[in-house]
Amino acid sequence: MTTASAPPAPAETPRPPAQDQPPEPPATPPLRVLLRYARPHRTVLLATLLLVLAASAAGLVQPLVAQHVLDGLSDGRGVLGPVLLLAALVVLGAGLTGLQSWWQQRTSERVVRQIRRDLVFRLIRLRVPELDRRPPGDLISRVTSDSALVQNAATEGLVMVSNGVLSILGAVVLMGVVHLGLLGVTAAVLIAVALMMVLVLPRIREAVARAQESVGAVGAALDRTLGAARTVKANGAEGRETERAGDAIEGAYRAGLAGARYVALVKVLSGVSIQAAFLAVLGVGGALVASGSLEASALIAFLLYVFYLASPVGSLVAGLSMLQQGLGAVGRIEQVKHMPVEDDVDDLRGPREPLAAVAAPGAPPVEFRDVRFSYPGRAPALRGISYTVPGGTQTALVGLSGAGKTTMFALLQRFHEPAAGQILIDGVDIATLPRSEVRRRIAYVEQESPVMAGTIGDNLRYAATGASDEDIAEVLRLTRLDTLIDRLPDGLRTEVGNRGVTLSGGERQRLAIARALLRRPEVLLLDEATAQLDASNERALRDAVDQAARRCTVILIAHRLSTVTGADQIVVLEHGLVRAAGTHAELVEADVLYRELASSQMLVSEGNEDVGELADVPR
Repeated sequence: MTTASAPPAPAETPRPPAQDQPPEPPATPPLRVLLRYARPHRTVLLATLLLVLAASAAGLVQPLVAQHVLDGLSDGRGVLGPVLLLAALVVLGAGLTGLQSWWQQRTSERVVRQIRRDLVFRLIRLRVPELDRRPPGDLISRVTSDSALVQNAATEGLVMVSNGVLSILGAVVLMGVVHLGLLGVTAAVLIAVALMMVLVLPRIREAVARAQESVGAVGAALDRTLGAARTVKANGAEGRETERAGDAIEGAYRAGLAGARYVALVKVLSGVSIQAAFLAVLGVGGALVASGSLEASALIAFLLYVFYLASPVGSLVAGLSMLQQGLGAVGRIEQVKHMPVEDDVDDLRGPREPLAAVAAPGAPPVEFRDVRFSYPGRAPALRGISYTVPGGTQTALVGLSGAGKTTMFALLQRFHEPAAGQILIDGVDIATLPRSEVRRRIAYVEQESPVMAGTIGDNLRYAATGASDEDIAEVLRLTRLDTLIDRLPDGLRTEVGNRGVTLSGGERQRLAIARALLRRPEVLLLDEATAQLDASNERALRDAVDQAARRCTVILIAHRLSTVTGADQIVVLEHGLVRAAGTHAELVEADVLYRELASSQMLVSEGNEDVGELADVPR
């Protein structure tokens, strides 16, 4: 019998915490990040800008043509040609604007598609410690609302700013051709307003960042409530949860109002700038016309350019506001880019054969060597764990809650990394293997037995997509799910609902076990896998585990000792240490804690005589 050895003196060099929390790289300026999103689409964006400029040029020429029309009317000359040209410019400008809008919107959708793909790719691969400390609702909001703001800024915002700047420059040149003095009056007004905008625009970015964080808080509050809807309803907590979500909504409202105030102020300033410029030009220009220094047609043409400025100025202001909003959202998206991910979970060699076809013959041994681990801000969960699980055997981990049992399973799956020590499968330190390879060799049945939304068949084939119908029929029989499937009209095509709500707790547990057995793993981890089963189904599952142990190594966590008294080895844990190890009979004789646990569950008599056989558990 293989038993645990006493914990040796620490010999392993502690692993750096950077494995779970790598240092963040220097922050990239948000504007550079925004341009990076636009760069792959620069050709289409440039073409879009050219269309916008062409439409703007058509608009720029219209006041000059209008001046010719007025001069022709005053001189009695024919105006048919200028009028037709003016009409053609209007139609051409409208057509170019429509084409530009379509190209821009298509490019915008492509940008946000790529942003969301990148975010989803990283979020799904985030390391478990990062997922544990981040509310899912906040992470989801970065994919939905934040990406939409960046989408608009990286395409429409950049085009609007470029168009606004170039159109204003073109208008300024033509206004100078008409009258330099009036141009000076217009420029003085616009520069004064621009200086005020420079002070306001950065506030929009800050307000948007706060607003998006508040939106994430709303998502987190809803995720918390909807994820435990039955608990909320069973405890009559609808009012409290509504109030909690309402507080988050109120925070988002206040943050949104702050941003709206700055956006409104910018719009007021842009509108005032045009009106002020018009009034100044009208006053000065009217005096020049009255003095004979300026012809009325020239004043009208100049006023038309002032009115024309309303469009590019509005485009520039809207584009700058959009850019500021996008820059505020870029920071939150870039945070995801810096969150630690598992970069070794994707198999770049393409689809594999089912695990049973590629696994090495025989079940591998599993060994813990002086493994130490602590969760952030908590006392050590494992304080030097050492024991060996022989290949092709069953080992049960028992002990009081908090002894470190589930933590060891998390380390075996490399959800977390040990601070020191080694975990070996078949003599190989799993830290030297890609996570994809480690998890390919291990099947894990969690304590909660989560079931994915979809059909029963989808869940069974979740990790064994190439499983045959015969393999599925076999695991259904072993887990006694075959009778359930026979009763269902749609059989394996039956939908299980969100998180498997249409199944009972025991059915979900059996489905999770069947899913694990279907993979035919080298190592099978069962965390309280029979906790929700009745005695009959529990006995059937024990038989299935016994059969699985003939071709894989099985490690179980159990609080009900009746399920593990027939294990080849039982490891007793206490306060993150191995207290004792042996068979059920050996531990009843040798370890006080195990004897107390067995006695409390009526597995030994008051005289400490082993009565495990009454539970029908020996293998």
